[in-house]
Amino acid sequence: MERCLTLILLTTVVKLITADGVNVRLVGGHSRCSGRVEVLHRGQWGTVCGGDWDLADASVVCRELDCGEPVDALGDAYFGPGSGPIWMSFVICAGSESTLKNCGSVGWGKSNCDHSKDAGVICSGKEF
Repeated sequence: MERCLTLILLTTVVKLITADGVNVRLVGGHSRCSGRVEVLHRGQWGTVCGGDWDLADASVVCRELDCGEPVDALGDAYFGPGSGPIWMSFVICAGSESTLKNCGSVGWGKSNCDHSKDAGVICSGKEF
């Protein structure tokens, strides 16, 4: 009985630790701090439309990934087109948000965008 309780407690702790994991990543760049912006929503990675994508939006991504300051905010699938859902479109960040998911958009999965417009960023660094 004691072992079962320990196992249940351990499983709960692991779920709590992993539940608040990475929600954004950069794909296709030359370092971990550059690439196409992808967000995790409902267990699936998807892209962000690059229409109206700017340095305020990029700064949130760079900070969230501990990659310093934004050097460039890119659209038109600069790092190659993604696949799967386009989760965010017409993203509007003030630049002070702690995560891209806290920025405004037209709604999850609501987009008239295609992957030829995927957003990308180049951040200043903090390479490991």
